Amino acid sequence: MGSDPQYIKYPDLTLAQHVFNLSNPACPQPVRQTSLKKLQDVITENKMAPFYRHLAHPVEGILNHSGEGVPQLPAKSLLTSNMLASRKSPQKIDFPWDEALYQSLVEDNRKELDTFQKEEDEAEEAAGETEVLAARGKRAEFWARVGDKDKAIESHEALLEKTTFLGTKIDLMLAMVRIGLFFGDSQFVKKSIERANTFIESGGDWDRRNRLKAYKGLHLLTVRSYNIAAPLLLDSLSTFTSYELCSYSSLVIYSILAGSLSLKRVDFKAKVVDAPEIKAILGPGEDRLAALTGEVSSGLGAQDEEMKDASVSRTTPAAATTVVNLTTLGAGSGIQAEAETPVDFSPLANLVDSLYTGNYRSFFLALAAVEDNFLNQDRYLHEHRAWFVREMRLRAYQQLLQSYRVVGLNSMASDFGVTVDYLDRDLAKFIASNRIACTIDRVNGIIETNRPDDKNKQYADVVKHGDALITKLQKYGQAVRLRGSERS
Repeated sequence: MGSDPQYIKYPDLTLAQHVFNLSNPACPQPVRQTSLKKLQDVITENKMAPFYRHLAHPVEGILNHSGEGVPQLPAKSLLTSNMLASRKSPQKIDFPWDEALYQSLVEDNRKELDTFQKEEDEAEEAAGETEVLAARGKRAEFWARVGDKDKAIESHEALLEKTTFLGTKIDLMLAMVRIGLFFGDSQFVKKSIERANTFIESGGDWDRRNRLKAYKGLHLLTVRSYNIAAPLLLDSLSTFTSYELCSYSSLVIYSILAGSLSLKRVDFKAKVVDAPEIKAILGPGEDRLAALTGEVSSGLGAQDEEMKDASVSRTTPAAATTVVNLTTLGAGSGIQAEAETPVDFSPLANLVDSLYTGNYRSFFLALAAVEDNFLNQDRYLHEHRAWFVREMRLRAYQQLLQSYRVVGLNSMASDFGVTVDYLDRDLAKFIASNRIACTIDRVNGIIETNRPDDKNKQYADVVKHGDALITKLQKYGQAVRLRGSERS
């Protein structure tokens, strides 16, 4: 058994989402106002002087609208981040700058740091190494709490060097991962996850291994590695306890989106459509009850390879539901579940159902709803929303075309609820980039699929590579061959 996780309270990643909301034109005005109020309250409550300056300073603030001047301080002293939805924030909401408030926060921070220094000095004189590390740990958490990226990383690194307990080392690395996620620094997140993985492999406990799995999955999601992220996120659904990283609702959303895009049809059926954790959220009443009670899920077979024109009842969940984490439910802990904000999962439910059953007209409508309700509103998904929608369209096209040798243009356009011209243009992009093996015959109004012959392709590859190898050997032989007169 491992020790309880440490350093999980700060930074609060929900604050980064509120900053994103303020800069997101697609975010409703009431939500932006709520985010503004929340940020102002938390900054005052947690004495976040560096973060307040980073957001609202008239010159340096990333949410500043009134000042258009160039920062006067050296570039190295400015806090860098990638927290905004766009480079230009909406003009309707301004984050006001209060110099008196800022100076008050700075003074509070100075007093708190003096207290930490005093505790550390006293621990060094009269106590042991454990007390000294505890005082330094308070300083590290302080910098993470007030939102100073550079000093937070520096203090965590200093603490990491002095710490001997493996569990604490892993907790410190995971805290640094969250600092990187908070400020949108993907490179730092990647390096920190690699370092945390090294510690985990050297003997990390079960709980920290599962936490790191969720961290990896979320990071991979932010860099478009959905095929690697999907298994990690879906596996995390049954063991999730990392509420410092994201809510369980968010994990469900990320898992469904990653799985829908990247998993093969058989895996998609088993791990998304029929997964108990997902059916407990997306399914109709009887499926939710079956998932919660541990009964085997019913439905279409998991081993069907080809598309079936199945006629099944459409998923009709409630308008907004509170997700249930089966892990905490089984452990008798409902604290985190009760804190979950109700979410309308119906667009995701419709997306999963229509993709699997081949109801492509509903699929396009569900995809548009997912873009509006989830992709546009989440700081991790927003940057890749156009790519995700394009890849999902490609998946639907591939899924339909793989079952037919010839498809009528009018018929396929009718299935997707689009015009023939739109379908022609959209398919042409994927055909030109070799993403779909088919040709379009507009004269006869048909689409002919070109199923690749794997054996012939393998034979052609062997011949091609063999020719290249023989050519290289011949050139090598000519270069090293010695005439009889040169051997002496």
